Amino acid sequence: MNRNRKTRFVLAVGSLAACFAAGCRAPGMPGPPEVRPDQVMDFNVLYKQNCASCHGEQGHGGIAISMANPVYIAIAGEQTIARAIDEGGPGELMPAFGKKHGGFLTDAQVNALAQGIVTRWGRADALAGATAPPDAATLAGDPAAGKAAFATYCARCHRDTNDRNAKPRNAGPVTDPDFLALISDQNIRSTILAGKPDEGMPDWRHLGTQPMSDRDITDVVAWLSSLRDAAHAATPTQTSIAPQGEQKR
Repeated sequence: MNRNRKTRFVLAVGSLAACFAAGCRAPGMPGPPEVRPDQVMDFNVLYKQNCASCHGEQGHGGIAISMANPVYIAIAGEQTIARAIDEGGPGELMPAFGKKHGGFLTDAQVNALAQGIVTRWGRADALAGATAPPDAATLAGDPAAGKAAFATYCARCHRDTNDRNAKPRNAGPVTDPDFLALISDQNIRSTILAGKPDEGMPDWRHLGTQPMSDRDITDVVAWLSSLRDAAHAATPTQTSIAPQGEQKR
């Protein structure tokens, strides 16, 4: 083999080796099988594709409740989180992600997401031995009592927009009908229970001189829900239009 041919041979072998090292394959050779969407089980991929846009890239800072809140995880539990992912929330902005409810995730993927949230952001000592009220309401709420409980536990940060004499506060007006129209009763309850540590809001244990009871929380949610219902009832849902050529009486 003369020098030129030997040089070309060495270069060809080197190029081929570099190609394989970079993941290239020879023409006609099959590549690695593509993973189907319903076979993706990596938590990071599943969370980014399905949860991050609302709950934040790192589980917080999104428009929805923080997943990276150990208190929320301890109260809700893996089973409740999995059910919320699977079924979504009736009347809520969160859709159902489970296939049997019209979504795109298998049961295994739903469970992988719920387990990953608990494993990554949960903490065994999150409640510090306290017994939290249940995540879901079990009592019938009393709106009148809820207004009083709101004044006791919430008004020091959240101004009641229905009270003209109420002073401005350092947190958002959660009594605003426009806000209430975007949030469900369950979301309100979960927020009271778990707080918003990223925004300086404590959980149910530290909103007053003593922890809020299940009754207190249920009544506050009932009062806020009644404000939403009242605003909805006062807003016309249809506009009556007279037929062409007929004057509206």
